[in-house]
Amino acid sequence: MPVNVSGSRDGARGIGASLRGALSIVAVAAIAAALIAAAGTFAPRQTKEAFMKEETDFRARREAGLTAPNGWLAVAGLFWLREGATTVGSDPQSDIVLPASAPKRAGSLRMRAGIVTLEPAGSGITVNGKPATAAALAPDTEDHPDVVQAGNIALTIIKRGDRIGVRMRDPGAATRHNFTGCKWFPVSQAWRVQAKWIAYREPKKLKITNILGMTDDEPSPGYAEFTINGKTLRLEPVIDGDGLEFMFRDATSGNLTYAPGRFLDTDAPKDGVSKSGFIVLDFNQAYNPPCAFVAYATCPLPPKQNTLPIAVEAGEKKYGEHPGASAH
Repeated sequence: MPVNVSGSRDGARGIGASLRGALSIVAVAAIAAALIAAAGTFAPRQTKEAFMKEETDFRARREAGLTAPNGWLAVAGLFWLREGATTVGSDPQSDIVLPASAPKRAGSLRMRAGIVTLEPAGSGITVNGKPATAAALAPDTEDHPDVVQAGNIALTIIKRGDRIGVRMRDPGAATRHNFTGCKWFPVSQAWRVQAKWIAYREPKKLKITNILGMTDDEPSPGYAEFTINGKTLRLEPVIDGDGLEFMFRDATSGNLTYAPGRFLDTDAPKDGVSKSGFIVLDFNQAYNPPCAFVAYATCPLPPKQNTLPIAVEAGEKKYGEHPGASAH
């Protein structure tokens, strides 16, 4: 099974109500205007069965992704590289000591001027499923990062600011085998809201800081404005593939939910992110970043303006402490 090392995260929509009876054009126009004015207070309604199926399917996909042999729960190490050669293998004398299932001497990773080259030691080491040769490795910031396989241990190069490291995945990791399942709030259609999408004339840069304290500028094409319990709220997303990703905190953060915040992915507006329109925010599908489960992720944190002054009692609850959490 190929290892998923991209930055992607875990994402039909409702059915519209039909108008019945003999309505005049004027009446239809009036109803349409009222619906537009009320945007942000509700999402297109689904049948209860369709809604429950969508939420159940989402939660099943969520846990399947986490628990896969190449999922986030298999992430068992993160090693920052220095200039020069770093030896890798299960030999205790290696600079990076791999689990016993890996070859004793897998080879070296040589870093020079921000480029990491693999120098394999003998056979049995592969890159993207093919026998490894001495070659530069594509990091996770590229579209197709390289995956080094040493036995059942997978290694990828990650770049975070000016730091370069090696992420290790081990399907035998304790975090994977001891996983007790995600904890969730009860689902409710009240937390599936329609929001106005307000596109910026030009995408603005959001300063996103990760748990390592590194800050990057990420493009945000607009913001979502919506109403919950009479409060008008807004969130700014970043672009995530063909959709949008919202990072947010709320009044449950640090209590019922993961303290740094949660993520919520949505489809882009039907006319694209560069045009104003509407999107659906289903807070039942708010989920924890990988840092809620493992100590070796480098999760981004919600920008300050994405702190909601309400308790979002929907989506994923906090999982609990994980070994090595203090390593952040």
